[in-house]
Amino acid sequence: MTRNFFGNIRLAFMRINKLNVVIALGLVAIIGILVVQLLWTKEAFNAEGKKFSQKVHITLLRVVDQLYKYNNNEFPLKNPINKISNDYYIVNVNNDFDANVLEYCLKNEFEKANLLTDFEYAIYKCESDEMVYGNYISFSEKNIKPSTFHFPKQKNLVYYFAIRFPHERGYLLSSLKFWLVLSLILVVILLIYVYSIFTIIQQKKYSELQRDFINNMTHEFKTPLSSILIASNYLAKQEKISSDEKLSKYNSIIIDQSSKLNAHIEKILDIARSDNAPLALNKEKVKLLPLLNNVADNIRLKHPEASIHIEGSNDDIAVLADEFHLTNVVYNLLDNSIKYCEDQPRIEIVLQETDGAYRLYFCDNGIGVNRKDLALIFDKFYRGANKKSKEVTGFGLGLYYVKKVSQLHNWKVEASGDTGKGLTISFLIPNL
Repeated sequence: MTRNFFGNIRLAFMRINKLNVVIALGLVAIIGILVVQLLWTKEAFNAEGKKFSQKVHITLLRVVDQLYKYNNNEFPLKNPINKISNDYYIVNVNNDFDANVLEYCLKNEFEKANLLTDFEYAIYKCESDEMVYGNYISFSEKNIKPSTFHFPKQKNLVYYFAIRFPHERGYLLSSLKFWLVLSLILVVILLIYVYSIFTIIQQKKYSELQRDFINNMTHEFKTPLSSILIASNYLAKQEKISSDEKLSKYNSIIIDQSSKLNAHIEKILDIARSDNAPLALNKEKVKLLPLLNNVADNIRLKHPEASIHIEGSNDDIAVLADEFHLTNVVYNLLDNSIKYCEDQPRIEIVLQETDGAYRLYFCDNGIGVNRKDLALIFDKFYRGANKKSKEVTGFGLGLYYVKKVSQLHNWKVEASGDTGKGLTISFLIPNL
């Protein structure tokens, strides 16, 4: 007992460790990808900045060349462009020039270079020794008000103008839309991953609390139930009880209902145990038709009104299965078909042999299940919203057990039907 307890703790601890490692690795991987993406975006932004600066430099050289040609002068050998900051340039013309010609050349050359971002310029007037604001040029909007930017003067220069790009950063970012969208997608993925992990951890915690509660409550129920059964069986042997028809009947009811409750508790415990560790299967060669007939005979004894018809072409059809769990699966299906039927229960069991597999059908004339709820009937604790569910006692574990056993056998189980048209449960069983 102690060994099993510590073994379960060690198994749970190993599972938690594995989960934590997977979560941590996934988080590190996504954060790493995001960091690399941001670094690439930064490098792309810097590269775009250099490219923009080079294009501005070349375009301004062309502007200077146009101004010299307008004055019939030769272009100077010395570079006249001086970059003061990322968005601010000083252009030394070293010759008198007309402001209108300058604005025309600037607009024309920037359009040719496809540098369609706003700019403003100012011209130095040596007569007044001050920077005179020229204009704000926008390629997208009109009637732009001049900015309040102060153009500072430069020493040792006489004929020059200054140009500034107030929206250079926005222009560069607009050219990096792909990188920015990709970075945003990665951020969203990271947030979704963190939220998903948080939700999984919360659900896992709730599931463990639920399982612990079920285990504790079922164990607490078993002790008084055992006492009730022992006392009831003792009373049944007493002459005064057995000779009194009413007392004997009441005592039989107590024993019967206590046995049913005990069976329900055992089923809940089996499901809870199967959640912690897989059900241990003892697979062997089992003939299907004899097993089906045997379970059907037991059901007929309990429910004589039920009509169960088994159709199979070959008595020697055998599958590799755990006979105990397969018997429980068949019993659960037949018992459900009878409990959820308003008329005389009629159940058809059909066994067909196909290429490489067997198909096993359980068809009934019960109240059926709404089509939209068919995918839910194999869920744990699920019970359909109908009047029979209120009349029939149970915990919604029968079909969950059927599904779990089928999965452990690598069988495919499906449900079909509709409200008022009965229910069909089908199995696809691989051939030996």
